[in-house]
Formats: sequence, structure tokens, C-alpha cells
Amino acid sequence: MTVTSTSVCTSASTAAVYPSFSSYVRARGQVLQRTARSLTSNPCDAEDLLQTALTKTYLAWDRIEDHRALDGYVRRALVNTRTSQWRKRKVDEFPCEELPERDSAPVADPAEQQALRDAMWRAVHRLPDRQRAMVVLRYYEDMTEVQTAELLGVSVGTVKSAVSRALGKLREDPELAHAA
Repeated sequence: MTVTSTSVCTSASTAAVYPSFSSYVRARGQVLQRTARSLTSNPCDAEDLLQTALTKTYLAWDRIEDHRALDGYVRRALVNTRTSQWRKRKVDEFPCEELPERDSAPVADPAEQQALRDAMWRAVHRLPDRQRAMVVLRYYEDMTEVQTAELLGVSVGTVKSAVSRALGKLREDPELAHAA
């Protein structure tokens, strides 16, 4: 049985390949991602925005004369693309006789939230040193079980059991029961 492959996008197979573009994106990608993130309210939208701007830059790569000014070119593409997105956004407004009722969901009191965070932190400080270290690394530093185990020089099973015991102690902590 013979399998033949055909390219779905014919223009992709004939497009020029720019190794300098790839190295530029690898070198400056994080900085450009931060710039895109500052233009949007959502990290996923920032990735899409950067992807679109880099696509525009790639298509114009052979026309860009001064490659020392690439950051400015890409930033301008980011801003122009974002502006185009704002302009294209359709806002539907419909006048009505009565205003719709607002959801009267209770808004959490910031002071109560801070009191709960303080109580949680005090409860974490009451844990034994090893359990406290594992809880802080897992939940405050957002490390995986494997990363925590490697950092502390213990097995993953030790991390799992110690964190489980620590969470059990936190659930039973009387100060947290009163704060919640």
C-alpha cells in the first residue's frame, strides 16, 4: 500500500523560510508576549494577538530593511492589530422600557477575605516545618509534586502523604473554622 501526502496549504510549501525570523522569535518572544499581554485583558487573547502580529511580520520579513528595529515593527503590528480588533468589535445595544434586574450576588467583603488569608497563614505556620515547607511549595509557590520532591530531596510519595496530612490538620484547625 502506497501512501502519498499532499500539502493542505499549497502556499505554505512555496513560502520562503527565514531562519533569522525563527531566531528572532526565540530570542524576543517573551518580551513581545509581555507587550501583547499589556494590550489585552486575557492571556489567551495576548497569545492570539502576538501570533497575528508575528504572522504579519513574517509576511513582510523580506521588505523590512533595518532588522535592528524589529521590536518596534512588531510592537506597531501588535498595536495596529489590537486597534483593528477594537474597531471590528460589534456592540449590540437595545433600548428597552425597563432596566433588567441586576444579579444581587453578595460581594465578598475585602476585610473578611484578608482575615481569612491571615488565619490561613497563621494555621500554615502552626504546621510542622517539613509539612509547612511542602504546603508552601505546592500551593503558594505552585510547584508540582515532582518539583517539590526534587527540591526537598524526598520521594514524590513522601510529598503526597505529608501534604495530605497537612491539609487534614488545616481542615481541623479551629481558627480556620471560625474564620470561614
